Amino acid sequence: MTLYKFATVDGRQIFYREAGDAGLPTLILLHGFPTSSFMFRDLIPELADRFHVIAPDYVGFGQSDAPPATEFAYSFEALTDHVEGLIAQLGLTSYILYMQDYGGPVGFRLFTRHPQAVAGFVIQNTNAYVAGVGEMPAQVFLPLWNKRDATTEAAARGFLAPATTRFQYQVGARNVEAISPDNWTHDQALLDRPGHDLAQLDLLENYKTNIALYERWHEAFRTHAPPTLIIWGRNDPFFTTAGAEAFLADLPQARLVWLDAGHFVLDENAPAVAAEIKASFAPQ
Repeated sequence: MTLYKFATVDGRQIFYREAGDAGLPTLILLHGFPTSSFMFRDLIPELADRFHVIAPDYVGFGQSDAPPATEFAYSFEALTDHVEGLIAQLGLTSYILYMQDYGGPVGFRLFTRHPQAVAGFVIQNTNAYVAGVGEMPAQVFLPLWNKRDATTEAAARGFLAPATTRFQYQVGARNVEAISPDNWTHDQALLDRPGHDLAQLDLLENYKTNIALYERWHEAFRTHAPPTLIIWGRNDPFFTTAGAEAFLADLPQARLVWLDAGHFVLDENAPAVAAEIKASFAPQ
């Protein structure tokens, strides 16, 4: 059974899903953009027999508080601070991190802050190498990162549009009819909250701070060498196959599993993903 809970972290209400026996190894599921822990709704039941599963929503996402950008400085450091605070409040001292898209910058920050607590990585279409940035996002975000103005913001706003949200789920799928419209309908309703576009634009601009940390993350990968499973939708135009393969230079022991999928893989592949995670990390 999945439980739906709230915690107050640094004065903000943080929503999270929890399932499985707390005595089992903990697996923290870190969601991407533009979604929330809702993306894991099918995966969590597949994992709960072998893991204690925690899936939080970041500030500004899902059911967590979403203060206006005038009242909260949206950055990946701030998102990480609140996930870190939730982990501390739950008393979790050892955990495996599943990271997709925005989950990577949050998870890798957690890792560099608390490397001894991280028992492993599950990396799914999230980036830590310049080689993995697709041409499409590069064309939009490099100008924004260089200079944020009305012109570059207008291009970035395209990533907040309903057609783009739908595209992110359907691109690369084996069968688009297997991808639930609940995904983009749910995400878009939250993206379209009044004034929330500014919070999301702040994060899209702040993504450049992740790239500035890549070398630090690579060094931490090499130093601590966490057991790693890389599960990658090979048809992803945002984070390309080169980004998946790049991890192997710093995490040579990692196991790389290719899926015939795009940026989001779970609608068509949740049982297969769960089986790979269990094979890598479930207690024998």
